[in-house]
Amino acid sequence: MAYADATGPIALAHRGGGGSAPENTLAAFALSTGLGFRYLESDLRLTADGRLVCFHDATLDRVTDARGPVAARTLEELRRIRVEGRETIPTLEEALEAFPDTYFSVDLKDARAIGPLVDVLRRPGVADRLCIAGAWGGWLREVRREVPAVATTLGWRSLTTLVACARAGVRPPWDIATAPFAHVPVRLGRVRVHVERVLEMAHGLGVRVVTWTVDDAPTMHRLLDVGVDAVITDRPDVLRAVFVGRDLWEPMSTPADALAPTCMSPGVAPAAPR
Repeated sequence: MAYADATGPIALAHRGGGGSAPENTLAAFALSTGLGFRYLESDLRLTADGRLVCFHDATLDRVTDARGPVAARTLEELRRIRVEGRETIPTLEEALEAFPDTYFSVDLKDARAIGPLVDVLRRPGVADRLCIAGAWGGWLREVRREVPAVATTLGWRSLTTLVACARAGVRPPWDIATAPFAHVPVRLGRVRVHVERVLEMAHGLGVRVVTWTVDDAPTMHRLLDVGVDAVITDRPDVLRAVFVGRDLWEPMSTPADALAPTCMSPGVAPAAPR
């Protein structure tokens, strides 16, 4: 099954589940898949020697024991750096190989990464497992031109047009519907996005709405009540409980109940979301 063929609401672990484990690491991916998540969100940066790594920021400063731009380091140099003092920075290929039954939504952070990403997408079966997100519509168009089978999201310009039309009650232009998904934030700065209106207009264009980043159960329930197509969260444990309570949970074949205790011991609260 291809990423875009998913039915029903999708539960996505943001940065692999960055509120419960070091973000964008194999440990975070393992925690979320151990809970039964089939969809993970991550980010792509390019190293100095042209390798794709799962990392959000342009610099290493916030989450690692090193400083400076990710793009200035080779993969070998990044291997010696630890996220939150303990986890290594994985490549996209390593993540795909380690979790072969999992789908990834990856946020493209660097135009230089397009060529290496296209090379990975052309490998058998990879395009079906990925959805490519990114701020710039031109980058996403280039990826789709090279690999038509891969799913993408709306670029930022199309997304902001959709949100503005929803706020104004004006029908959006049909030609912004260039992708099957729109990653819609629940807030833009201090301004709340009226997801209900965005949802109605997006669905009218045949675009599915993925909301981010949602970490509390009441908001998750509200968004699911109005019919969003996916929820991205830093708290996979909370989102899983919401989906289970609504009889929406369709876990991976590995029993989540057997694996969850090894990822999150009873009585130990997960790290607070950032």
